Amino acid sequence: MRRLLIAGNWKMHKTVGEAIELVRELKNLVSDVTDRDILVCPPFTALYPVSQELRGSNIDLGAQNMFYELEGAFTGEISPLMLKDVGCSYVILGHSERRHIFGETDELINKKVLSALENGLIPILCVGETLEDRESGKTKEVVERQIKEGLKGISSEEFVIAYEPVWAIGTGRTATPEQAQEVHEFIRSIIEGMFSKNVADRVRILYGGSVKPNNAADLLAMPDIDGALVGGASLKADSFSKIVKFDKEE
Repeated sequence: MRRLLIAGNWKMHKTVGEAIELVRELKNLVSDVTDRDILVCPPFTALYPVSQELRGSNIDLGAQNMFYELEGAFTGEISPLMLKDVGCSYVILGHSERRHIFGETDELINKKVLSALENGLIPILCVGETLEDRESGKTKEVVERQIKEGLKGISSEEFVIAYEPVWAIGTGRTATPEQAQEVHEFIRSIIEGMFSKNVADRVRILYGGSVKPNNAADLLAMPDIDGALVGGASLKADSFSKIVKFDKEE
């Protein structure tokens, strides 16, 4: 059985004080959760104080991005060693906003994935199609390219995939559980072809795209959906904790 992973991507939200307040509240709400992994990904400025606040808790820390070099003249960038130093165990890479707003290519994202793995971070590789891709029947073509290019040359099996249909991020639109399951099953078949059935059976594939307390249970009931990459609903402890504990609610 694959262990569920519920991850919160805070994007460009929360000052240090607000971040600490959020995780203090969240810790109390999910302290009894033992059967799934919980992850929060604050902005860079809040990583260290949040890591201190999370010490001894059941919540892991991740970053939202990184550069692939360990150090050097790369103004404005953050290295995997810096992320490890402040307590990160995961890093989100290739998020659709990085691809579409900041122009990140599959080649660049692959370098980041390789560097994360080489430096002891678990990459969460994000893949997904735009509305135009979906309407023109290119969903599988786009997703397959992003996975094969993003995972090119890796030898570690310690990675996570997040399927995030771009048309469902921050729009209030969500893929139906059946639509999401179809793509997740396809992703698992790609991983099996690239690595092995054993690896494909173990890799966790998260769904990201307007996940909320009222749709989490239906999405996470699908056989190939192993968790969620949560955006807006992760910015409040109450809503995020309800997603984390989706099948524990009365």
